[in-house]
Amino acid sequence: MLFGISNVGKTVTGEKLAEKLQYSFFDLDEEIKRKFQITLEKFMQDYPYSYERHKIKGKILKDIICEHKDNMVIAVSPIYYARNFNSLLNLEQVVAIELQDSEEHIFERMVFSDENDNVYKDDAYKEAHKDYYIRDIHEDIVHVKRVFKKIENKYFIDNRPVDQVVDELMVVIHNITVNKCRQKQREKS
Repeated sequence: MLFGISNVGKTVTGEKLAEKLQYSFFDLDEEIKRKFQITLEKFMQDYPYSYERHKIKGKILKDIICEHKDNMVIAVSPIYYARNFNSLLNLEQVVAIELQDSEEHIFERMVFSDENDNVYKDDAYKEAHKDYYIRDIHEDIVHVKRVFKKIENKYFIDNRPVDQVVDELMVVIHNITVNKCRQKQREKS
């Protein structure tokens, strides 16, 4: 599971990682749209309270893991109430990684979406409101430090190309998996 704030690169990284691992790929935002047959904009309107939205996201995330068991990569859209995902972090088949980057790098990647979830770039608007967005991104980064504290694996993207990020994440995942196996063997001994 790839966690992180908006625009850090979870979806792009997750798609490429799943492709390279030959795993299934799930994007939590897309699963919400599929399950409710609505746009994300409508989902936010129908569930105006963030706690309620994040509870629903946590339930959908749990359902994905239960239904598909293993061999998948999930891009987890922000869930800012840890109780809605913390229990999943301890599952044997789960490797959770928080993707991180600097405010500036996230700002550079930032895109917008309209009411129909069509993604678009508006660099002129973005630049005109840069101070606001940088501050907002910074607040998100500070907030998730507490929310994601149980996610032990952190990966700082540092604006690297996605292929390099994926290659490095594959090494990280391999090492985590090997360590989990060793720990399991020690527990049996």
